[in-house]
Amino acid sequence: MRDTISRDVVEAFEQLAEGARQGLIVGAIFGVAVKGRRYHVNVAGTLTKDPTYARGICAAIDDELMHMVQGRADAESTI
Repeated sequence: MRDTISRDVVEAFEQLAEGARQGLIVGAIFGVAVKGRRYHVNVAGTLTKDPTYARGICAAIDDELMHMVQGRADAESTI
């Protein structure tokens, strides 16, 4: 049987959940890829009340993805 679990996805969500439990993460904006090339997007926490800030985070994500597409390794993280 083929292992279809993406370990890095599990680890990322576990780290995010721990940050939320500790009160470090107070809002999230996210998109997830679902089997069959489908996706789901959502906003949670404080970002639901600050859509301008949420859109800024989306722009930062878009910039990081652009760097990935261009093959640049200088992606950043602020966590």
